Amino acid sequence: MLKVLNQIELGIRELVEGFVEAGCPCPSKQSVIQRREGYIDSVVLAGPSPKMHEEFEDEFDGIRIKIFKPTSEKLLPLTIYFHGGCFVSGGFATHEQQMRQLAKLSNTIVVCIRYRLAPEYHYPAAHDDVYKASIHIHDHGYEYGGDPKRISFVGDSAGAHLALVTSLRLKAKSNWLPRKQVLIYPMLDPQGKSDSYSQNGKDFIITGGMLLSGFEMYLEGSNVSNKHPEISLLLRNDFSGLPPTYIVTAELDPLRDEGEELYKKLLSSGVDAYCDRYLGVIHGFFQLSAVSKSAVRCIENVARQIVN
Repeated sequence: MLKVLNQIELGIRELVEGFVEAGCPCPSKQSVIQRREGYIDSVVLAGPSPKMHEEFEDEFDGIRIKIFKPTSEKLLPLTIYFHGGCFVSGGFATHEQQMRQLAKLSNTIVVCIRYRLAPEYHYPAAHDDVYKASIHIHDHGYEYGGDPKRISFVGDSAGAHLALVTSLRLKAKSNWLPRKQVLIYPMLDPQGKSDSYSQNGKDFIITGGMLLSGFEMYLEGSNVSNKHPEISLLLRNDFSGLPPTYIVTAELDPLRDEGEELYKKLLSSGVDAYCDRYLGVIHGFFQLSAVSKSAVRCIENVARQIVN
């Protein structure tokens, strides 16, 4: 472990060292309330965020969205953001800094969806919420000052899973797709079979047990197995026709291998895809701009992907 610690980016290394010194407590052993509170408490590590021209919330069919407008310009491109949190936590408060940063850097209107969480709700609640919200944002984008013809998807972790499923649903059921999708360390395999789960699943704060427990809580009571095609996404082979896709993986993340396996599947399906592995960082690093230069660079790269 000492050798690995020396290869971790300095600011993140200090967080990992504290986790190891505490005995590597798996967050899956915490209550749901503790998990959610812990996520909120971690926002201090996200760093500062720029002021927006306007921020406001909207609601339709019981689904809340939050709109971040960087300028007063009209018909800006729209970025739909699917927040992470293992299907159990996360929301506007946990991701505001990143959404403001993305809005400012890309000069797009960022719209975040607050979907229903487990264990109070189970599959397909979150999947249905983000799909309905994406259609609503497309249909009403002009009302928010955006251009519905220029929509991109961005999601992290469980949110990246939901972004990908939304694209797949739109491909099958709708007449539009996002112009691009950005999937940041996506959660794709509810069985955690990859080598990176065994290599990185215990020592790097966001444990394999934590990630898998999110799938378990979301599926409990749903009457579907963890091999359902909208849950176990690496079992699918129907990726042809999806928009250009940029995937971010982290070297010391349990999810590293499955994100890179998705990249290979997309390429073999003829999708214009690119995968960028960040070295010396852990799952969740995208939200650690206060301590991680890689996080700052990643947000900048994601913003470039949105506008290119």
